[in-house]
Amino acid sequence: MFFSDDIVEEVRSRNDIVDVISEYAGLKKAGNSYKCCCPFHSEKTPSFTVSREKQMYHCFGCGAGGNVYTFIMKYENYTFPEAIEYLAKRAGITLPEQEMSPEDKKKYSRKQQMFEINKCAAAYFHFLLTQTQRGKLGLEYYKKRGFTDETINRFGLGYSDIYRDDLYKYLKKKGFSDSLMRDAGLVEFDERNGPHDKFWNRVMVPITDINGKVIAFGGRVLGDAKPKYLNTKETDIFNKSRNLFAMNIARHSKRSGVILCEGYMDVIAMHQAGFDNAIASLGTAFTEGQANLIKRYTSNVYLAYDSDLAGTNAAMKAISILRSLDMSQKVIDLQPYKDPDEFIKNLGSDAYDERVHNAITGRIFEIDHIIQNYDMNNPEEKTGFMKEAARILAGIEDSTERYNYIETVASKYYLNKDELSKLVSKAGLEGNIKRDEPVYRGIRERNVETDPAEEDQKYLLTMMVNEPYLFESLSGVVSEEDFTADIIKDVAKEVFRQFRETGGVNPASILNMYEEAESQEKVSGIFTKELDFDMTPSVLEKALTDLIIKIKSNNIDRQLKDGSGISTIELAKKKSEIRRIKIRI
Repeated sequence: MFFSDDIVEEVRSRNDIVDVISEYAGLKKAGNSYKCCCPFHSEKTPSFTVSREKQMYHCFGCGAGGNVYTFIMKYENYTFPEAIEYLAKRAGITLPEQEMSPEDKKKYSRKQQMFEINKCAAAYFHFLLTQTQRGKLGLEYYKKRGFTDETINRFGLGYSDIYRDDLYKYLKKKGFSDSLMRDAGLVEFDERNGPHDKFWNRVMVPITDINGKVIAFGGRVLGDAKPKYLNTKETDIFNKSRNLFAMNIARHSKRSGVILCEGYMDVIAMHQAGFDNAIASLGTAFTEGQANLIKRYTSNVYLAYDSDLAGTNAAMKAISILRSLDMSQKVIDLQPYKDPDEFIKNLGSDAYDERVHNAITGRIFEIDHIIQNYDMNNPEEKTGFMKEAARILAGIEDSTERYNYIETVASKYYLNKDELSKLVSKAGLEGNIKRDEPVYRGIRERNVETDPAEEDQKYLLTMMVNEPYLFESLSGVVSEEDFTADIIKDVAKEVFRQFRETGGVNPASILNMYEEAESQEKVSGIFTKELDFDMTPSVLEKALTDLIIKIKSNNIDRQLKDGSGISTIELAKKKSEIRRIKIRI
């Protein structure tokens, strides 16, 4: 670690996990904990739980979990020291000056190396584009699109050469390893062709995280090769469903809200035209994780998707996601042009600004979209349209807003306002009846292949951490020596030490021992594992008896198998004694 244990714990304790995660996701109180849909995977039913008491979070859907450091590392793509610095600043704590020791340098994280190699690749691509004859083709492409030198420099735009191992040779000279190039998604290796660049003969767009660090690349081919657009694969620092292109710039914009586009070329053109609040998803459909990222800075989103059918469908999905997070959604009319770039080139920035100002709400856009399926001169089809529009309007919770929408829709489509209002009320009643079913029944941890012995030890440790009085009740029967599996052994040692010295257990502080998010998640799984039985004394005694006998017997079987040096007779005698264990609380 770069900071002392005391500093690490002070920073953690001064950043309440519920308060921190609330800045990223919409937590709602649920009993003694807080819940929301997981910010790390797509889901409709909340399985992400945060405990203020334990100062930990866990998703029973995807298995993500940890303390406040784990969350910041995972969400912000931070290393452990960076997470400490971020949270220290948030809590107003001044950290002592630190000098990296030779040992610390050896521990230089893999993620940090990935940031470095991407930064180096971005600089090389930009150099090729702007300073060499080889990049002339790429520069001509950007100039043809109307990008100025200032824009090219601001976004660090670049060019990947026609030679398929050009970047590989450059990075090799810089001292980067083959494995790092592969893991960062920059170079591919196969036995037949050897190393070859992921990107070649393409204009290159660096993709940055919210803090402006290069985490990936997008490349557009120059010529007829396929695919036309190519993005870096997902890596340890790049999750395309949780990052947005140019969000690092847009979050500082003085303009209202953000303008969500389909592609990075549109975004660059819009920034050049003065719309520095433009952002784009990265080669994938808009996700809830991206919506939560936007929500940290604004709740107002303008959609500027292409005006073709694919763009319309994408806008409909985005509207649904934004609405579920109580975010404002408005759609910009780009007709008669396909995308923002075309519109601005032909009609100019002022005309586009006017379209932004006159953007229609998400619900009106949805109703405009569905009316295309109906012949409004046919009475039966008109009734069908009214019913479908009513179902959309019934989702508006605020009665005044709902009434205003009914008035607007009735006027716009020449409908009877009173009849539409009745249909909306009926649709709302039917919706409430369906919503009476329980939404959340609890979700078990993801079904993955695990070692049964390891699961048993994890289960027992979870029970003891949840009910600290068990440390005294099981004294002389269970000790830290009974926990032998993988990381559980180290965790048990620290848990027992804490109880001996303080009479309690602080799970969140134990995670401070681990710098890698993956290790922190493993440890959090121990403390947040669901207990699937009634914790009344009689049931608990039976469960503990069975579990402890099983764990101790498995440990003896392992010793017999490994040839630990203890005599077979002695181990058999111990096993016999173990079978007579009966726990009383």
